[in-house]
Amino acid sequence: MNNHNVTVEFPHLPARIAGLADLAENLWWSWNPAARMLFKMISRQAWKASIHNPDKMLRDIPQQALEEAVANPDYLRSYDLVMSRYRKYMANRRCSLLPDGSGPSRAITIAYFSAEYGLHRSLPFYAGGLGFLAGDFIKECSDQNVPLIAVGFMYPEGYVNQRISEAGWQENVSTPLDRNQAAISKVLDANAEHLVVKVPLIDPPIYVAVWQVDVGRVPLYLLDTDIDRNDPWNRGISARLYTGDIEQRLRQEIVLGIGGMEVLECLHVKHSIVHLNEGHAAFALLERLRDRLQTPSAESTARWPIRCGRCSGRRRTKRRRPLTMSQTACMFPPGSNRKWSCSSTNIWARTGWRTMTTPICGR
Repeated sequence: MNNHNVTVEFPHLPARIAGLADLAENLWWSWNPAARMLFKMISRQAWKASIHNPDKMLRDIPQQALEEAVANPDYLRSYDLVMSRYRKYMANRRCSLLPDGSGPSRAITIAYFSAEYGLHRSLPFYAGGLGFLAGDFIKECSDQNVPLIAVGFMYPEGYVNQRISEAGWQENVSTPLDRNQAAISKVLDANAEHLVVKVPLIDPPIYVAVWQVDVGRVPLYLLDTDIDRNDPWNRGISARLYTGDIEQRLRQEIVLGIGGMEVLECLHVKHSIVHLNEGHAAFALLERLRDRLQTPSAESTARWPIRCGRCSGRRRTKRRRPLTMSQTACMFPPGSNRKWSCSSTNIWARTGWRTMTTPICGR
């Protein structure tokens, strides 16, 4: 359940333009110029000061500017037009990719995994092209109404902001993410508490809190290890994208893949296809295999989903690899997998892999 109460978060919005709160909390505005213009028309100065972040802008803008917008007939005309388009967009369940244009079937839901998403600068979950490809991909899936659920990481420290110092040297600057001033909301459990999920197979245990970003019709679930239930070292797993510590990097990929699959299980998301945007979430395939092994009827065929390139199991797992392996490989020291996933060694024996060689995952 998504904890998103716009009347509480934006209590000062006049009733006539209260729909701006819903619009600000869904990134649909980020690829629709008319929607962005709605916020800019209220106050160009406030729009610029928020760095084009409508969530932050609506929280900080003076009440007078909002009252002036309500009194402006031209603004209200634009507001009504954009909000009508937005509501029709969200209500439409017809998938243009299906021959008959019918609504997408939840039976073919796609679980999309990526280490980064380039959605908007107010959400610093990206480093470059890989992230922007993932961001554009799920935006297009929203427009086409493809039944897709996305999974990634919450990076409160983002990637790297660089600037030139007064001495002429390049330096890195960290700007922590303010979750209260971005289009992010907590996912709640059945007790209306922030959903926290234990990552399977890891000892000592690692826990992730789950957040949600609405990208049009596509929900993006973000994993966050910066919670009290984790020790300081584990809390830093999701602190920054592509950390330089190779051991922490491996732990990131384990949490993203195995933890991400467990989150979908806790959210009761039934998916038939797993799509990996590069190999950073490759451990999702191991968790997928573990789920199959837990079903007795599948045990006899548990070898083929990963090992056979011509079987239906392979067709149900998609990985995008735009570059050669030598350009994208991240090599982990031998034995590092045993340190962090030793409790899963029974998987290797049951799948025919007696030992796990050094994994090659991602970038």
